[in-house]
Order: sequence, then C-alpha cells, then structure tokens
Amino acid sequence: MALYGNDIDDRHTVLEADLGWIVKLGKGEFIGREALARQKAEGVRRKLVGFEMVGRGIARSHYPIVKGGKAIGEVTSGSPAPWLGKNIGLGYVTAEHAAVGTEFEVMIRNSPVLAKVVPTPFYKRPR
Repeated sequence: MALYGNDIDDRHTVLEADLGWIVKLGKGEFIGREALARQKAEGVRRKLVGFEMVGRGIARSHYPIVKGGKAIGEVTSGSPAPWLGKNIGLGYVTAEHAAVGTEFEVMIRNSPVLAKVVPTPFYKRPR
C-alpha cells in the first residue's frame, strides 16, 4: 500500500504512482484533469515500482537508485518483509527502467546494492 507523504504526494501524479484506475478522465471537469490527460497521452516519465533487494541491505527513503552509475530514481520507502523472507521497497524510476525484472542498484551508505523490479502487491492472500 502506498503511504501518503512517502510513496504518493503532491509532487507525483496518480498516473506515475500507478493509481490511474482511481481517476475517471471522461467523467467531467476537475482540477488537474487537463494535466493528467496530457500526461496520459504523452506517457509518464517516471513510475512508482516495487522492488526486492537482491543484494544484502535495506533500502530506505531518499536513497538514490542508479543503473550503470547513472541516477534513475529514488527510493520512497523500504523495509524488511519477514513474511516474504526478503527486503522490499518502493521507488520512482524513469519509465524505461520500470519493467518487472529490471535490475538496478540502490545506493546504501554510498555502496551500490543490487535490486530488481517485482510486481506489486508484494503479497496476495490465498483465496
């Protein structure tokens, strides 16, 4: 679940946060509708993704996300997930690095630690 103030805020749109399903652009006027319609037509430049740490480390809010030494985003939240047996996180990355399976590094205390994009939600209850 996205946490307001960390994973979602007034600097990111619902489309970037993968919450476009809560906005109905065809249901009339509202503040920000024009900007969202334009962004939907042009495509988002960054996306909120779930990731799991492949290397040893815990991603924390505001840690840089890099690929090939170049900054591609920022961690918004991260934590151990004991029920999954791994460390997980959310972060905004450039759209071209948002596909499930994409690997990148999270800079933890100035050291790159390998992580990869995974589908969200991280856990689904058995039916």
